[in-house]
Amino acid sequence: MYKTVITCAVTGAETTKKDNPNLPITPAEIADAAHEAYLAGAAVLHLHVRNKAGRPTQDIKVFKKTIELVRRKCDMVIEVTTGAAVGMSLEERLLPLALDPEMASLDCGTMNFGDDYIINTLPMMREVASQMQKCGIRPTLECFDLSHVDASLQLIKEGLVTPPYYYGIVLNVPSGVRYDPDTLAFFVRRIPKGSFWTAIGIGGKASLQSIYGAIPLEGFLRVGMEDNVYFAKGLLAESNAQLVARAARIAREYGCDIATPADVRKLLQLRG
Repeated sequence: MYKTVITCAVTGAETTKKDNPNLPITPAEIADAAHEAYLAGAAVLHLHVRNKAGRPTQDIKVFKKTIELVRRKCDMVIEVTTGAAVGMSLEERLLPLALDPEMASLDCGTMNFGDDYIINTLPMMREVASQMQKCGIRPTLECFDLSHVDASLQLIKEGLVTPPYYYGIVLNVPSGVRYDPDTLAFFVRRIPKGSFWTAIGIGGKASLQSIYGAIPLEGFLRVGMEDNVYFAKGLLAESNAQLVARAARIAREYGCDIATPADVRKLLQLRG
């Protein structure tokens, strides 16, 4: 059986302490949450950071401090965000790439995001992919819509993304494509054969259902308070690690082994 890679998105850009008081905000809290998630089975940290007011920021100093604190505790693969938050410029979104992370997200198209939207034109995507390629950063090709898969294929055709290809299939964003098993399977059929991919279900119901949907298709898993603040209906998650531990348990019950950071680095041919 293949090894299941678990990514933990511990804080995100939109979730607040009002949504869940256990949300990590400061660099120290994020590092502690990452370490706990690692101990529970997460191999990859999807990293957003916040400023002192708790709002999303792409401040390279905050990213640097947070990464340093995580590195003191564990060797998780760190995937920084370039999606960032609604309203940020592309220049601002790309700032963390200067820290030379092993991985970074690459949004593959413009998408609805609740009452807002995030713009990603093809020229913007080319710029992001080009910068990652120059730095040897493995992109996570995040697809919120089926057209985003086709946009990713254009980047591949132009040589801006090279194998192994790694996708994040993001479903159930408010006003975006809903999650259901058929939709996930359709996305998987459309990405290049041999690609690796992670199912990302947004909201309590979709987050849990996507775990059960991804494993039979040999997909990877993402959980965390960026995507979902609940452990069960009406019951707030105590920690990111609690969500990771459940995902790891479900994967093991299917007969899967849980991937380590070293496994991920080998699988995705990361620099380490």
